[in-house]
Amino acid sequence: MHHSHARRASGSPGAAPPRAVDQAQLTAEMATVVAGARRRAQRDGDRQIDTAHLLHSLMETDPEVRDAFEGGPQVARVLGYLVQRSIGYGLRWQTGSEGDGRGATGVAGWSPAAVTAMESAQQRAADRDAPNAAGTDLLAALAADADCRAVEVLRRAGVDASSLASRLCARAARHPEGDEGGHDGPPSRQASLG
Repeated sequence: MHHSHARRASGSPGAAPPRAVDQAQLTAEMATVVAGARRRAQRDGDRQIDTAHLLHSLMETDPEVRDAFEGGPQVARVLGYLVQRSIGYGLRWQTGSEGDGRGATGVAGWSPAAVTAMESAQQRAADRDAPNAAGTDLLAALAADADCRAVEVLRRAGVDASSLASRLCARAARHPEGDEGGHDGPPSRQASLG
């Protein structure tokens, strides 16, 4: 896979960050997600952007990401758990880096798991011949990593992360070029989107 090479290269001293996390290489939409995740990490006093920061920013900025969930109540539960991070369960996350066992990324300000998610999202886009990753690519990458903090949040909110990842893969297969397009969320959400 392409990510192992990118991860190895990013760990070299003085190496440029991998394209997946290089601000200059991101689309405007993904740059907004990353900027939001960075602000959350700084506000929470965290040393690194982690997958829960990415999930929170995605949920707030990307309507297609919200549509991937099973309706408004599920979205509200996920957001509810995410906002509790700084006062509850997330406090224990401040003592270590997410994904420490995955090896050093060499990307300052990013957890190893967050870098892996960004690289996986870019690979998903490349697999369907899209030039750039969409928010739903990143959500699928997050949901597919059973050991990341984003999946811990999803589990706490009652979301079956593996089913979510499967739905997103099926959606990508139906819309292989460019934007994943369409609104494959629950019918009630589709109707309200016009």
